Amino acid sequence: MAKKVGVSEATVSRVLNGKPGVSDATRAAVLTALDVLGYERPTQLRGERARLVGLVLPELGNPIFPALAEIVGGALAQRGFTPVLCTRTAGGLSEADYVEMLLEQQVSGVVFAGGHFAEADAPHEHYYRLLALGLPVVLVNAASDNLEFPRVSTDDAVAVEQAFGHLVSLGHEHLGLVLGPEDHIPSRRKLAALRLAAEAAGIDQISVEHAMFSLEGGQAVTNRLIRSGVTGIICASDPLALGAIRAVRRLGMSVPEDISVVGFDDSNFMNCTNPPLTTVRQPIEAIGRAAVTLLVNQIDGAVVTAEELLYEPELVVRGSTAPAKVRALV
Repeated sequence: MAKKVGVSEATVSRVLNGKPGVSDATRAAVLTALDVLGYERPTQLRGERARLVGLVLPELGNPIFPALAEIVGGALAQRGFTPVLCTRTAGGLSEADYVEMLLEQQVSGVVFAGGHFAEADAPHEHYYRLLALGLPVVLVNAASDNLEFPRVSTDDAVAVEQAFGHLVSLGHEHLGLVLGPEDHIPSRRKLAALRLAAEAAGIDQISVEHAMFSLEGGQAVTNRLIRSGVTGIICASDPLALGAIRAVRRLGMSVPEDISVVGFDDSNFMNCTNPPLTTVRQPIEAIGRAAVTLLVNQIDGAVVTAEELLYEPELVVRGSTAPAKVRALV
């Protein structure tokens, strides 16, 4: 067991005998390992394990994450668990810090949504630690291949195929794609899908930009796409799409008369924007409930494979897309 936790046998002995000289985090890690390996705790260390579940989110600015938190939190409460919301903020606690805190609280499991696991170049050591401990974990979103946790995701390839097919049906032949950072796994999947779809359709005018997932990020890179002559833009999130619309307007053009814009998520109020946003809807209700089911099954001792469950999205056509018209380069 000492090897599994990454500590010495002497440290394990101190924990089991209630001796001082061990940090709270290490003590919690050893006790967690006892539980997941099926060993019985010494009498003085017994007690019902905390029915807490960590829910780790990258932000709350994108409305899709509060919506997911509401679904996951409600489903956990129905199963008798209390969610502990952990949100990364600039200058605040990191994911690794939150993992340390959750282990100290002896949580029963953790759900990560859109975190560092989806970024190939981000630190992953805290995930490896959870893998070694065997703590129940579920990832919501596409993840790096080396993180063998159960995963629940929207099918990024299908999302792009739907958006691409819609714009092509409207006569758009020069398309732009606004993605997240280059190491972002879902963005890589979207890019690969767009290239395949464009090749199959015989369209060779594709312009790609990477940005931070924010309205400002979408606005900044859309300026370059417009100068390249695109008539339709597919964005990897709704905030990116709203930034794209702002960029179009600030150049004296309009959506959808001059440029069509498609988002991704169908987060709250996207039907209330001007124009209402055409977007690809993530099935977050089904995804959130599936994530909770996978987590609770692990907590209950069931064997859950690390296969990824892919959920198909749905194109929602609103007012931000229209037939293409020929225009001069800006």
